[in-house]
Amino acid sequence: MKYNMNEWLSSLSESRKPLPLLSFPSAQLLGASVYDFTHNAALQTEGILRVAQRTDAAAAVCMMDLSVEAEAFGCEIKATEDEVPTVIGVLISDEDEAEALTVPAVGDGRTGLYIEAARNAKSAIADRPVLAGIIGPFSLAGRLMDVSEALVNCIADEDFVHAALRKTTAFLKAYAQAYKDAGVDGIVMAEPLSGLLSPALEAEFSAPYVKEIIDAVQDDSFIVVYHNCGPNTPLMTESFYQNGAAAYHFGDAVDLKTMLEKMPADRPVCGNISPVDHFAGGTPEEMYAAVTALIAACDGHPNFVLSSGCDIPPTAKWDNIDAFFKAARDAAEGGKV
Repeated sequence: MKYNMNEWLSSLSESRKPLPLLSFPSAQLLGASVYDFTHNAALQTEGILRVAQRTDAAAAVCMMDLSVEAEAFGCEIKATEDEVPTVIGVLISDEDEAEALTVPAVGDGRTGLYIEAARNAKSAIADRPVLAGIIGPFSLAGRLMDVSEALVNCIADEDFVHAALRKTTAFLKAYAQAYKDAGVDGIVMAEPLSGLLSPALEAEFSAPYVKEIIDAVQDDSFIVVYHNCGPNTPLMTESFYQNGAAAYHFGDAVDLKTMLEKMPADRPVCGNISPVDHFAGGTPEEMYAAVTALIAACDGHPNFVLSSGCDIPPTAKWDNIDAFFKAARDAAEGGKV
């Protein structure tokens, strides 16, 4: 089923359904390892389906594995049985190496596997949109040159960073387009590294490249949800709004009520129950209380959409996940936003 995604976004304030970044805990439901999930399209699809069957989330969200794009560029990846893969080592060390870097084809590495899983999930899920996940351009550049170096080089070697960003943006436009061609309804773009920059540096080294990707793919049938969980995000709201994303998603490092007050009211703002403290840690009772408190704090903002603060880790407890959804249903039935 194809959706008018702008109409769907408008309906969120009425349905009050949450939109958590929930995918990897499905490994527990299938008795599979995280390694298997990140290397097997059929398992990913089945996991997405199982989450959709168990929860009343507003959309089905595919796996958020932010190592996939860096691996396609040639980065070395550390993959273990029970943890989401991570990038190790450095691929590029200066501007010349960035300029010489080959932009991979969509399908290289595991990117084709993730597109296949999203395509199959979209074919099987008819009652809600399906959103895929990609990394943002600056966050990907940081993985190619080392995260700490990327932050330093925004001041020490601007040309190096921009050279890398031209390559990452070119690939991410093609990758986002491939998801669109696969029939999914949008993407969640995770750009957390830019949330560690100053507002001026974010405006130079992230915002224009994010906007370029959004402008290339977003329309009525395909949206971009912009995610940033960096602690400096309250200082960047004007820049975020200008990137044109259809919706915004913020991490639990910031106060979501503050973000709602600073962001314009015409775009959904999603967040931000802690993935570590409440989904993976704590008890169902603590989760229920945290959700209830967040909903109460954000009452009066019709563009508030309950979500996790970031991607929910594989170790999250399903009792806590169930309590998250129960608290959301109870609040909706009680008339709270």
